[in-house]
Amino acid sequence: MAEGEPAATPCTGHRWVSFVKFYARRGYSAEMTSETTTLPTVDQIRRAPKVLLHDHLDGGLRPATIVELARETGYNGLPETDPEKLGVWFREAADSGSLERYLETFAHTCAVMQTREALTRVAAECAEDLAADGVVYAEVRYAPEQHLEKGLTLEEVVEAVNEGFREGERRARAAGHRIRVGALLTAMRHAARALEIAELANRYRDLGVTGFDIAGAEAGFPPTRHLDAFEYLKRENNHFTIHAGEAFGLPSIWQALQWCGADRLGHGVRITDDMEVADDGSVKLGRLASYVRDKRIPLEMCPTSNLQTGAATSYAEHPIGLLRRLQFRLTVNTDNRLMSGTSMSREFEHLVSTFRYTLDDMQWFTVNAMKSAFIPFDERLAMINDVIKPGYAELRSEWLFRQVDAEPAVISEYRSE
Repeated sequence: MAEGEPAATPCTGHRWVSFVKFYARRGYSAEMTSETTTLPTVDQIRRAPKVLLHDHLDGGLRPATIVELARETGYNGLPETDPEKLGVWFREAADSGSLERYLETFAHTCAVMQTREALTRVAAECAEDLAADGVVYAEVRYAPEQHLEKGLTLEEVVEAVNEGFREGERRARAAGHRIRVGALLTAMRHAARALEIAELANRYRDLGVTGFDIAGAEAGFPPTRHLDAFEYLKRENNHFTIHAGEAFGLPSIWQALQWCGADRLGHGVRITDDMEVADDGSVKLGRLASYVRDKRIPLEMCPTSNLQTGAATSYAEHPIGLLRRLQFRLTVNTDNRLMSGTSMSREFEHLVSTFRYTLDDMQWFTVNAMKSAFIPFDERLAMINDVIKPGYAELRSEWLFRQVDAEPAVISEYRSE
């Protein structure tokens, strides 16, 4: 017997050890239960702890809130004033297959987010809605420069949103949910305020802001236009993600990583352009794809949004299936819950239905996201070990208690004897 090898027992012989090692090499857990391959129910998906890294504040408003804020602020540009019809309009407008058309819908949400009260309300409701959907940690992004039309300063915008997130966390806790929300400050890639927003993110990094981002149309606006902002953040040891590889291909990803030094990639679905898939299913990675996988660079996948903008043609053909098989560092996200009519639970419902993902797969995506968050390592580790893993373990164990309702009858039967 080799040193350190456990002795065989009546329940654990060499065949079983070989079996476990065989599956461990293939990414399976040795702690599989009889329910490991069972698909989670819709209710289990909703209750499962989830981590969200890519969600836009101005893309997740409640339609009723938009209508009320428009009335309060005097905004008359809404295409519909009935909340239900307005929600349908946003989803249909976003289903154009064009990223540029998709981005036009934000004119209406940003229009009603120009006061401190509106920003605080929207942020609080965002935290509440995410918590009710089982999200335990979220990084929500927004562009402060888009909320200055009624005289707010950049600092006042950030403080209003932070106040809203804290209020939303308190309301969620009172409702029996736990969530922690951090903010990502976004600079618009077609504008020229990236360095200013990066400095703002750095000033508030210990006050609720976890990092920086750039967003907007990729074509014609490469991330290298904002090198000064990224160089500044690197000097300050701060974190940032970059929208790349969504509407534009490999050059956008390459620049985001090799020129700008992004910690994560927003979307990144076009990394599959650097792969060759053979008829037998084998895959050959190009140099950039290999680098992304080898360096464990997180990809912020947003399946439903990608279908709307034309980055993917269907859930079945979305690159997430291939990238999951190849063990890239993938995360699942919502992008814009209002425009996509989605939530974290709905995103996972689609993936479970399409790829037959189990609770083990959901946990894998969730742990990936928590590992990739922009909060300190010890806090990420605590969230994984004390919140996420116990949450999934409890869900996986529920099959053991399916007959519990029959127990009283059995007990009374024995007592009658």
